[in-house]
Order: sequence, then C-alpha cells, then structure tokens
Amino acid sequence: MLHGSAILGCERAPVIRVSFSSCVVATACLPLFGLVLCVFIASYFHFEDSTGTHCQVPNYLPSISASISLSPECQIWRFCIGLHSAPRILLAFTYFKFYKTRFSTKLPESFLGFLNLAFSILENLGLLLLTYVSSSETYFVHEEGFILFILSSLIYMLITCRLWKTIKNYSLNPEDSRSHRWKKRFLVIYIICCAFAGFFFWKHNMYCESGSYTMFALFEYLVVLSNMAFHLTAIWDFKTREVMVISSAEDKDF
Repeated sequence: MLHGSAILGCERAPVIRVSFSSCVVATACLPLFGLVLCVFIASYFHFEDSTGTHCQVPNYLPSISASISLSPECQIWRFCIGLHSAPRILLAFTYFKFYKTRFSTKLPESFLGFLNLAFSILENLGLLLLTYVSSSETYFVHEEGFILFILSSLIYMLITCRLWKTIKNYSLNPEDSRSHRWKKRFLVIYIICCAFAGFFFWKHNMYCESGSYTMFALFEYLVVLSNMAFHLTAIWDFKTREVMVISSAEDKDF
C-alpha cells in the first residue's frame, strides 16, 4: 500500500493503482462466491452425499465441510480461498502498520497490535488448512484447521474491537465510530452463531434428531458470513488509501 514511490531518486508512475476499498471488497467476494457456488452445486447435484451423516436421518442443507469435500466443489473452493489468501495477508500487515503508527506511545495497545497480527495470520492458516485438507481426506486435520480458524477469528475480532474502541475515543472522524459500531455488531453475531452451531452439532451427534444437522449447517453459514462482514469493515478504516504496483526496473541501454 503506497501513496508514492522514489526509486533510485526518481519518481515513477504506478503501473497499477486501485483503491484499497475495492481490494477489500474483491477479497471478501472471493470466498463468498465460492461458498454460494459450492453449496448450490452440492445441494443440487450431490444432495444425498452432502447431507448424509452417520445418523442416517433426513437433513436438508449440506454443511460447509461436506460442500467443499466433493468435486468440483473442492476445486472451486480451493481456487477462491487460495486467490484471496495473499490480499488477506496484505490486509493483516496493513492493520499492523496502522496500529504501530497509531499506538507508538501506548504500551497495551501496541502489544495488542502484535497479537492482532499473529491471530490474523493464524486465522488465515486455519482457513487454508481446512480448505486444502478436506473432511473426506483426513478428518482430524480438517477438524483441527476448523477449530484453529474459529478460535483465531474470535480472538482477532475481540482484539480488533478493543483497539478500535480506543481509536474511536480519541478520533473526531465519524467513520471510525461507524467502523467500531459495526465491528461490535458482527462480533456479537459471530459469537451467537458459533454457539448455536456448536449446540446443534452436539445435538445431532448426541441424539441423531432430524433437522439438527440442517440447523448446524445454517448457523455454520452465518458464522462464515459474519466473519466476512467483519473483515469488510476495513473499507471504512482505509477509505482514502490506495494499493499501487510500481515498476522498479532500471532503464537499460542496449
């Protein structure tokens, strides 16, 4: 993320110049598109395979794990997540640099900025792990990736809300207050949906009731959507920033 660049003392025009908000939206839309497409294909073409469980009771929605473990859903999901992972890492380091500058003299917030970066990277690693190791291949590894993703996401969101509470208290920019307000809302939705998803998953495995797995799948969708929406609030945090790609190649005479 740059506003200008001087290479060897010379100003160079950017090769590519895109608003940071556009990058954030595109990054969020990749997993959203992948999720919707995979769930649709699994529901329409692989309904029995994607909704069947060990309980052998009627279910009406496939879980995300089941949706992304079949073909071609598996390839679609891996393509979308792989493509979106690099911008997510860029966003994580952009926030880290922002917090480091903003809280250079505040020890608690400065330390939280480091933790925020660490859990953001862990969240991405968990997502990549559960994506590239499907539940039909190695269930234990897929499950551990899912747990890593959920816990890292939760801690990252909590730290982010804490940091933006401090920013909001010392800022006159209404965008900062709006960003903090929506971050809190999406965090609450995320926690509630995680709790309900966990409850219905336990209920399905414990009692094998018809519909429990369907409710688990529904709340699992909402968990992922609330996570996407939380990250989408970056459009307010970096509204005036731009991403530039600048050529650093020196002119050569032949």
